[in-house]
Amino acid sequence: MPRSPKIGYAVIGLGHIAQHAVLPGFTHARKSGLVALVSGDHRKAARLARKFGAAHAYTYDEYDACLADPEVKAVFVAGANGVHAEHSIRAANAGKHVLCEKPMANTLDECRAMIEAARRNRVRLMIAYRKYFEPASVTLKKMIDDGKFGRVLLMHSSFTVRLTIGKAWHFSHAAAGGGSLVDVGVYAVNTCRWLAGEMPVEVDAHSWALDPERFREVDENVAFQMRFASGLVVQASSSFAAAKSSFLHVHGENGWATLVPAYSYTEERRLLGEVGTREFDRRFRKLDEFALELDALADCALKNREPGPNGLEGARDVAIMEAIYRSALEKKPVAVADVEA
Repeated sequence: MPRSPKIGYAVIGLGHIAQHAVLPGFTHARKSGLVALVSGDHRKAARLARKFGAAHAYTYDEYDACLADPEVKAVFVAGANGVHAEHSIRAANAGKHVLCEKPMANTLDECRAMIEAARRNRVRLMIAYRKYFEPASVTLKKMIDDGKFGRVLLMHSSFTVRLTIGKAWHFSHAAAGGGSLVDVGVYAVNTCRWLAGEMPVEVDAHSWALDPERFREVDENVAFQMRFASGLVVQASSSFAAAKSSFLHVHGENGWATLVPAYSYTEERRLLGEVGTREFDRRFRKLDEFALELDALADCALKNREPGPNGLEGARDVAIMEAIYRSALEKKPVAVADVEA
């Protein structure tokens, strides 16, 4: 049988998520191949290229040379949040498809510029939301869409990670765009509205710091509520102070469901609940969720399809988070900006 075509990737930014999740993901990917690495440290890029089998290693100063490589058909943008827009737009302008880590960018204006660059250059732009492909979440989404729980009234979710050390950029507003909300809270923002199939119309939020010295520029803890036109209310929280944990609860008129852990990619998942009087309890083995998203963009590129978690979805989440920050600052509910295609 002929070998299936693969999309050659360059990975831009070689921090923790790239080294421990993205690069190993190519081992299990079927439609994606690793071609090049780009880092601020050439020795680091060269070392990781040897380890993971990439043919080329570049510095950020050599990014244009990387983008000129005909073997590179797509990029995985994994650097600090503050450079997502620049790296994505430059790649799109070079005719490369883009898979960008969340959050999409630091501002809604940057998101719009990324979307426009992808449209103008006729390339695919996808945001790295693993939940769209992870089997437990896909199962829950189908149950909701099929009406198993009846009308969904409430969702509760949280994602916390204790950031004891962290890189300097995590604490810089210019580099990160925010703290726990944009790093881990974005999972609750995106997943809950994806499950609901609608945008919230209003948010209400509170932010606080247990270590105000370290968290002078970005948020340490955020609790927020999203209200939807359908009547759904989502309660969610994020933290850089609490131990690593995540959950998602869905409450409908005819049943309920719990997904735990909701967002970690290193553990087995459990989806349990009740529909009517019938209980269910399913376990989903750990699998390489990064390989799934790498192949998802590759498949869209090969078949000329629009990704599910596209640039518009990423921009909508940034608009919601901008409203959450404004609500926490002004201490009142804030309407969410309308973001359309």
